[in-house]
Amino acid sequence: MNGAGAGPGGGALRLRPMTEADLPHVARLEAGLFGAEAWSAALLANELAAAGGPGADRAYAVVEELEQPGTSVAAGRGALLGYAGLWYGDGRGDADLLTIATAPQARRRGVATRLLDHLLSQARRQGCEHVLLEVRASNTGAQALYTRHGFEVLGVRRRYYTCPEEDALVMRLRLGPPRGPGPVGAEALGRH
Repeated sequence: MNGAGAGPGGGALRLRPMTEADLPHVARLEAGLFGAEAWSAALLANELAAAGGPGADRAYAVVEELEQPGTSVAAGRGALLGYAGLWYGDGRGDADLLTIATAPQARRRGVATRLLDHLLSQARRQGCEHVLLEVRASNTGAQALYTRHGFEVLGVRRRYYTCPEEDALVMRLRLGPPRGPGPVGAEALGRH
């Protein structure tokens, strides 16, 4: 992960793995953005725990703005501007974008794009073939971001969201060719 780039306040942006120290900040941002549907602090902690260690099946990242343009990465943490998580399982199937959120003051400045690019790279490294996600039918900004990254709408989950009640669009991105050789002779026909 790298931190090149300027943030909304003029400081450098840094993308890095989410840590336990980020959880209070993430929980506050989560509650402010998602209200009654926000993940609890305990759920966030459980998710982060599943992202660490040799048996990890998911990844979480944050983007922060370093306080001063010349601040070194080792100097400490800056203001949290966004966070995201991806479940990739054992890498043999599809990954799921679990969450992606940007602080209101940091929107339209590439924070979500940075997070999404990073997690899509993680899914590719793990060997996943597709990434799936759900997005509110009314969230045209997020839908545009996903469409720019190549996601396509697969269908609708009726009343997926509850506060307020709303449908979700199910979107999918194909990351690469299918795994395995395919049917006998498929390679000769270019159909694998």
